[in-house]
Amino acid sequence: MIVADWTWPLVALLGLVFGSFLNVVIYRLPQMILQGEATVAHPTPPLTLSHPRSHCPHCGHTLAAWELMPVLSFVLLRGRCRVCKTSISWAYPLTELFNAALWVICIAYFGPTPQGWSWAVYASALLALARIDLRSTLLPDALTLPLLWAGLLLASVGWTGTSLQNAVWGAAIGYSLFWALDRLYLRVRGRHGMGGGDAKLLAAMLAWLGWPAMVAVLLLASLSALLVVLVQSLRGRVQADTQIPFGPYLALAGLVLMVWHPLPGL
Repeated sequence: MIVADWTWPLVALLGLVFGSFLNVVIYRLPQMILQGEATVAHPTPPLTLSHPRSHCPHCGHTLAAWELMPVLSFVLLRGRCRVCKTSISWAYPLTELFNAALWVICIAYFGPTPQGWSWAVYASALLALARIDLRSTLLPDALTLPLLWAGLLLASVGWTGTSLQNAVWGAAIGYSLFWALDRLYLRVRGRHGMGGGDAKLLAAMLAWLGWPAMVAVLLLASLSALLVVLVQSLRGRVQADTQIPFGPYLALAGLVLMVWHPLPGL
């Protein structure tokens, strides 16, 4: 498919803007979940994705419109709050840039089609879930379940390139596998080994990729997790009871298999 030259800057710009929104989701959604679990005896002002307005978490300075421009604001502010001069995390511009890169990859691979834009949203969802899991060891239902249903619905209209049969079986097998492993671990060790969010994330990913991708997903995720844990262990950063979030490694595998299918039939 021939793509006009002006398409790529537009796709990258849209990716940056959506990446900026992802930063809000990544930062606020875990807080919203914890706030919802708080007791009535300790009421707090409701937190949403739109309220209160974006502000510096250190001094409370409400950000002006020009301070919210993806990447550019970070450069203009030299990575510091305009008021209190506290350093701004590099995670914000990197998330925006990485999301823009993912969108360009999706449109380059699938074309500026409903399929291409569908996979761009899939990639953004995995990026957000990976960062949330790293920050808080949470994989919110507010992201995993819509991703699951979107995979099934879009498969039914042919926008993912995965047959509806493979999508349905992928979701069912993916969730059942992790649920069964967690039950077995609980029975043997007396505690949970897999979070429910991991099972829902795998189910959502396989609703997009189809059940034949399951072995490749688990292999890539497990090997990447093992490599990172090994490196951290050598540095003394991992203890015997350290909780290792598996979501980022699942997300990485899901992004790789989005455009690279190493096994026949995928």
